[in-house]
Amino acid sequence: MNEGPSMETIIEAKCLTKKFRTKHKAAGLLGSMKSVIRPEMKEHIAVDNISFSVQRGEVVGFLGPNGAGKSTTIKMLIGILFPDGGEVSVLGMKPWKRRQQLAFKLGAVFGQKPQLWYHLPAIDTFNLMSKIYEIEPSRYRRRLDYLVDLFDIDYLDVPVRRLSLGQRMRAEVVASLLHEPEILLLDEPTIGLDIIAKQKMRDLIKRLNKDEKVTVFLTSHDMDDVEKLCKRIMVINDGKIVFNGTIDSLRNGYLLSKEIDVKFSSAPKRFSFPGAKVTKRGSYSLSIQLQQGKGKISELIDYLTDNFEVLDVNISDPSVEDIVAKIYRGR
Repeated sequence: MNEGPSMETIIEAKCLTKKFRTKHKAAGLLGSMKSVIRPEMKEHIAVDNISFSVQRGEVVGFLGPNGAGKSTTIKMLIGILFPDGGEVSVLGMKPWKRRQQLAFKLGAVFGQKPQLWYHLPAIDTFNLMSKIYEIEPSRYRRRLDYLVDLFDIDYLDVPVRRLSLGQRMRAEVVASLLHEPEILLLDEPTIGLDIIAKQKMRDLIKRLNKDEKVTVFLTSHDMDDVEKLCKRIMVINDGKIVFNGTIDSLRNGYLLSKEIDVKFSSAPKRFSFPGAKVTKRGSYSLSIQLQQGKGKISELIDYLTDNFEVLDVNISDPSVEDIVAKIYRGR
């Protein structure tokens, strides 16, 4: 996937591994004393020999349950942590060796870790960041005007504490883009936002990717974010990448069933069809799950029309969220 002369790899990890050693303490006073005199150390493999690459201009989703290794991987990409094994390269640099230089090429937005000063207006943070990133004043003004217009920000002089969550998140993204980064790392960028604010944030991310060719590396528990922004996703679980491919290939590779919703003109009588089970029953409706390889849709439809007074049938695949949940569970 993603091979060809026009593609440029800007993030590459090979056999990347990170381990943590933690002190284990038994409960009670005796356990505390033992942990001081003869501490028992346990090793935890947070990232376990993973390999992947990201091409310039991609929007990639990086998914996994809590504790799967997402944050540890991201911290190695930006140079906060160094790996215990393997290699990682970001824009041709080893992140932990050239963290300062790499910071000028990366932008990061963490939904639960704000970078804006809480009691000051956003413009104060923007001005400070222009100095940190050594942006020439006229270039900074042009860039700020462009982003303020793009993100529809008319509250530069309002203290951050008085902004709504949606307003604050838009300002957070502006702060991460002032220095024109080549890669944008987004960690739960729509967490806590309402439906309208989420859609606006997604539209802005799409536009940045299209207009400025910004490469986006996204982590999110919101599957709508993933489906509407990403063409490729990687799923990590227990420190290992268990899936790496397009959303279409995810559906094709892990599609275990079809969902059939049926409406009837009268209350349905007893339903029985090989490979199918009723997941929800209404007064005049059934939701049916048909296991892949255990029955044919056409035969199920024939069975329904022969035995019931059918008004409407809707056939759908399980959501990406359902499929990813099954991967997490190792099914």
